[in-house]
Amino acid sequence: MNPVQAAAILLPVFLVTDWAAVWLYRRDFSGRNLAILIPGMILGTGLATLLTPVLPESGLLLATGLIGMWYVGRSWLARGRAEATPAAVAPGIFWGVLTGIASFITHSGSPPAQAYLMPQKLPKLRFAGTIAITFAAGNVAKLPGYWALGTLEGLNWSLIAVLAMAGMAGAGIGRWITGRLAQTTYVRIIEALLLGLSVLLLAKAGAIVFAGG
Repeated sequence: MNPVQAAAILLPVFLVTDWAAVWLYRRDFSGRNLAILIPGMILGTGLATLLTPVLPESGLLLATGLIGMWYVGRSWLARGRAEATPAAVAPGIFWGVLTGIASFITHSGSPPAQAYLMPQKLPKLRFAGTIAITFAAGNVAKLPGYWALGTLEGLNWSLIAVLAMAGMAGAGIGRWITGRLAQTTYVRIIEALLLGLSVLLLAKAGAIVFAGG
């Protein structure tokens, strides 16, 4: 499927599943991080609206994948030695802007958001809730840009409905699993998934480059 068309189909799916996740984590989040990340993500979304017509998808996929691999490598090398970092404003805005740009163009904003939040060593539920609420707000902020670019026209709403129901079920199952995992196990799983996502993003970037896209 055309990447722009795929991103447009996924946006309403995410709008439904993200807000289901917000309800599931409504008592578990970091208010300070939300106050830092969400404005940064909204700013990144605005920038991405202007950059989308000129920014190559392969370049953004490459940068996002490298961010994820950089964080995982740094975390594994510092295992047991690194202290928790504070929720600082300047780094949070920086990572929030990158999250907004990556999320708007390729729906791959997790690596920069996690690169900011994971070093804080938040409790697992607070981390998951902060991610859920941040992306829920960010996905709402995408709507004007997607509408302005004309990507929301002629969507396959039957496919969107099926994906949204599966996504809501996944959000519920994920919340159940998160509540039962030990903190250290949860962190290792998140890092492993982030590494896997980063490898996939790099592979996709390479495929686009070799295809001449």
